[in-house]
Amino acid sequence: MKITEQQKRHLRGLAHSLKPVVMVGQHGLKATIFEELETALNAHELIKLRIAADRDERKEITAQIIKQTGAELIQAIGQMSIIYRRNSKDPKIALPK
Repeated sequence: MKITEQQKRHLRGLAHSLKPVVMVGQHGLKATIFEELETALNAHELIKLRIAADRDERKEITAQIIKQTGAELIQAIGQMSIIYRRNSKDPKIALPK
């Protein structure tokens, strides 16, 4: 499902007060990071990530996370990225049409 700009704005507003749930550090992406991401996305749908790396590396890591989890990138500013994946069994966030 493709998310519209209006829905992205709504999700950015919801994510504003969130704290980073998953932090990717100097060791990069490991299997444990993807396990944490799956758990967090299933529980919250909308999560904030902190990626401690240089700009090009952050883009690459974010792209890998999006590809691996099937989530949608909502926003990426500096070291913070916000991703969303709807929980098909138990949706928690109602998106505007």
